[in-house]
Amino acid sequence: MNPLPKNLGELMKRYKRVLVPELNLGQLVWVLRSRYLVDAVSYPKVQGKPFLQAELEAKIQSLLAH
Repeated sequence: MNPLPKNLGELMKRYKRVLVPELNLGQLVWVLRSRYLVDAVSYPKVQGKPFLQAELEAKIQSLLAH
């Protein structure tokens, strides 16, 4: 992910919400928030296992409901 795409900030600002699923404590969302000034939502998972599709769908549905 380094370097990040040049148009990433412009792309993220097109959306009302940006969800950042991470298999760590959320370091990428800190970078995105500080560098691009977007209100990205962190969704960290620190269990050594990948996200399940159902987990991501549930998180997306909960964000869309608010």
